[in-house]
Amino acid sequence: CQKPTDASVQLKNVSYSYDGEIKAINNVSLNIKSGQTVAFVGPSGGGKTTLANLITRFFDADSGEVLVGGVNVKNIAKEDLTNAVSYVFQDSKLITGSIFDNIRLSKPNADLDEVMSALEKAQCMDIIEKFDSGVDTVIGSNGVYLSGGETQRVAIARAILKNAPIVILDEATAFADPENEHLIQKALHELRKGKTVLMIAHHLTSVQDADKILVIAQGKIAEEGTHSELIARNGIYNSMWNEYQRTVTWTV
Repeated sequence: CQKPTDASVQLKNVSYSYDGEIKAINNVSLNIKSGQTVAFVGPSGGGKTTLANLITRFFDADSGEVLVGGVNVKNIAKEDLTNAVSYVFQDSKLITGSIFDNIRLSKPNADLDEVMSALEKAQCMDIIEKFDSGVDTVIGSNGVYLSGGETQRVAIARAILKNAPIVILDEATAFADPENEHLIQKALHELRKGKTVLMIAHHLTSVQDADKILVIAQGKIAEEGTHSELIARNGIYNSMWNEYQRTVTWTV
């Protein structure tokens, strides 16, 4: 087994099919350098999450190569790959246990100072302060439950503590109310510092400042470029953006 040498991600002619017939990912190649933020956007079912799952080896490509840090993921020890990538899902799950235990899942030997620092960076202090037991509050028992947005911030704190060089965000603000969304954005800003970031986005607000935006449709990269380049191209992304602007105006 080999260890990744940096935080780059490459796909070389990668294809993947769930059923052996329809290609969810169809001969995709991409190159994400260490420290870049790249957004995956496009229609539902286009292949965005599948791409992310191939990088983490939730499943393996049928053909082509997936490289993390210059090494084929099939040649990286499972533990090393797990340590290299943090994944924040749109509906993160917490275990029945204390907030402290939930955060420490990502780094079991972390001490209280490290956990508190991660909670602070993830904008979680209001959650800790509303419970008498603070970080020792047990979630999921005695009627202690967190909202979707609060759960998401705790999940981000967990990822901040883990400090993996590559971060995959699968629409991390999908279920947040406006107040929580603001806090989640601040938490994500902390999490993303100095990392290679892959963002799967349905809301387009979060992708404007990405180094590169990939429009994934029907298992292929339909367009790629920065926000302004893609707007100028007047293609799929531009019409998605116009549609998005319309829906945002309606909700205000």
